[in-house]
Amino acid sequence: MIRKTQVPMREQDPRERIHNFQEVPYGYTPEEAIQEAKRCLQCKNAPCIGGCPVEIDIPRFIAHLAEGDFRGAIRVIKESNNLPAICGRVCPQETQCEGVCTLGKKFEPVAIGRLERFVADWERERGVELPPVGEPTGFRVAVVGSGPAGLACAVDLRRFGHAVTMFEALHEPGGVLMYGIPEFRLPKDIVRAEIATLQEMGVELVTNAVVGKTFTVDELLADGYQAVFVGTGAGLPRFLGVPGESLIGVYSANEFLTRVNLMRAYRFPEYDTPIRVGRRVAVVGGGNVAMDAARTALRLGAEEVLVLYRRTEAEMPARREEIRHAREEGVVFHFLVSPVRFLGERGELAGVECIRMELGAPDESGRRRPVPIEGSEFVITIETAVIAIGNQPHPLVPRTTPGLSVTRWGTIQADEEGATSREGVFAGGDIVTGAATVISAMGAGKKAARAIDRYLRERVASRA
Repeated sequence: MIRKTQVPMREQDPRERIHNFQEVPYGYTPEEAIQEAKRCLQCKNAPCIGGCPVEIDIPRFIAHLAEGDFRGAIRVIKESNNLPAICGRVCPQETQCEGVCTLGKKFEPVAIGRLERFVADWERERGVELPPVGEPTGFRVAVVGSGPAGLACAVDLRRFGHAVTMFEALHEPGGVLMYGIPEFRLPKDIVRAEIATLQEMGVELVTNAVVGKTFTVDELLADGYQAVFVGTGAGLPRFLGVPGESLIGVYSANEFLTRVNLMRAYRFPEYDTPIRVGRRVAVVGGGNVAMDAARTALRLGAEEVLVLYRRTEAEMPARREEIRHAREEGVVFHFLVSPVRFLGERGELAGVECIRMELGAPDESGRRRPVPIEGSEFVITIETAVIAIGNQPHPLVPRTTPGLSVTRWGTIQADEEGATSREGVFAGGDIVTGAATVISAMGAGKKAARAIDRYLRERVASRA
C-alpha cells in the first residue's frame, strides 16, 4: 500500500524561529527518507527527469535511497548536479520534477527535493566524493560570476578537463546564493562547502574582480582564455517609480538582503553593518524575495510586517511553502493593493499611501492585470519599506563588450546553448532570461559548458 501523503518534515516552531536565523526545516532522518523514497512508483517513462532542468535520473537515485544505499543515491545525483544540497533546499520542485510526478496525479507527489537534500547532507557529514576530472585539454575558460549559472558551468568544464578561472565581483563567491537567500532558508556554510568542492576539483577563484571595470571580457580573451562564460545574473533592483522612494527607511530588497545575508547585519555589533528596521515594516511584492525580506524583517525585531501585493494570493509567484512559513511566523498579507507614494517626516519614512486594485483582463504574463479602483486610496503607517518587485541585469558587462548583442530589456542575446553574437563568448542564467530560478540558471550553465567544450575541441583546436 503506497502512502498517499508525503512523509512530513520536522521544522522549528514558528514562535522560536522568528527570533533566530537558523534553518527552519530540520530535514529527514534516514528512516523518514527511506519511507518517502518507497513511495516512488519507478515509472518507466519517468516524467520527473524531463521536469528537472539539470536532468537528474530521479527514479534511479530514489531507488538507491529506498534500499538504504545513500552513497549510491548521491553518486547518481552528482552525475548531473554538483550542487544538490543547495537545489534540495531552494529549487521550486513543486512546479518542476514534483509537478509532473505520476504519483501526484492521485496523491501527493514524491518529495523529491527533500530526498535530494537528505542525501546531499548525508554525504557532507560523511565525506564528499569529488567528481572525476577529465584529462587536461590545454584550454582555459573564464567564468564571469559565481552564482548558480557560473558554478554549474565551471564544474562541468572541469569535468571536461579544461582549466577554469571563476571571477566574482564581491568578496565572497556564491552570487545570489550568498547575498540573496537568507540563512534560515539556505545556510551559508552549505554554499561554502559546495564551492569548496569546486576548488578541490581545480577551479581557480578570483574575488573582488569586477569584470567590465577591473578588466573587460576582451582583455580576458587577449590574456589567453579561449572562451568566456558570462553568468552575472540580474542584480540590479527595480523600483516602483513613485514619490518618496528616496526617503530614509525605503530599501530595495537587494540592499536589505545583501546587508543581512552577506554582511551579517543581524549579528551587529559583531559585524559592523547595522540595518535600520522600525516597528512596522511593509514589503512590496509577492515573490520568494518578498517572502525572504518579510521573514528577515521579523527576525531583525520588527513588531509587525505587512506584505503588499497588487494581485490576489492565487497569482503570487512565491513558493507555497514560503507563503506558509511567512503566515506561520505572523506576516500579514494585504492583497489587491499597490503603493502610490511614500510619506515622510523630516526626510524619514513615516507611511505609505496605497490604492486598492481589482483584476482585469490577463496581461502578457497570463495573469489578470491589476487595475486601480478610483478613489480607494488609504494610508498605512510604517517606518521601513522593502521594494521586492524584481531585478534586471546589470549593464556593465554588455556595455564594455563591443559586438555583444542585447535585448531591449538589457539581457544578453544567446541561443539555447548559450552562444552569443561574439565568438568565444557564451552566457546563461538571469543575464539571458531575466530573473528566474536557481535551478534554471544551473541548467543554462550546464548547457553552455557542453557548448563551450564542443567549441574548444572543434573550432579552436582546428586552428592550432
